[in-house]
Amino acid sequence: MSHFNIQILSADLLESATEDLAQILHATVNAGAAVSFLWPHTIDDARAFWRDQIFPNVRNGDVILWGAVSGGKVTGTVQLQIALPQNQPHRCEVAKLLVHPDYRKRGIAGQLMAALEHHARALKKRLITFDTRSGDVAEPFYLSLGYQITGRVPDFGLDPDGKSYHATTYMHKLLE
Repeated sequence: MSHFNIQILSADLLESATEDLAQILHATVNAGAAVSFLWPHTIDDARAFWRDQIFPNVRNGDVILWGAVSGGKVTGTVQLQIALPQNQPHRCEVAKLLVHPDYRKRGIAGQLMAALEHHARALKKRLITFDTRSGDVAEPFYLSLGYQITGRVPDFGLDPDGKSYHATTYMHKLLE
């Protein structure tokens, strides 16, 4: 197993991480992951996602972004969304747990989620929620981390090929 340093990608690190993050997203989408994008998905689409949608939220503190870094390269990432409605100060959401296909099966996703949960506890969050494509390989992974299925919604989104709908599974974990 390779050594990866799990670190928060703070605002001052975003520009230097852009290309690696874009490569992760581009490769993941083109490998068939249902993470909100359709084919064709270009590297420019991936760069724009990070630059225009995520980085502003990291800079203003609404999202915390982690990277799994090895040899100066980001190979996996996850986001914790902490800017939620006023009546939900105890809750946070996981978004875009992505590991580049070339780096999977090395424990990166588990390390990223452990860092995210540790940070959520430090922020005094009691509940983590998110959704994932029903029946995907991610679903048993999250169950192995102690997440529970909250419910499923049929025909929630299109698969990356844009031809068929998939259900989504909402999941949660109460932190102690």
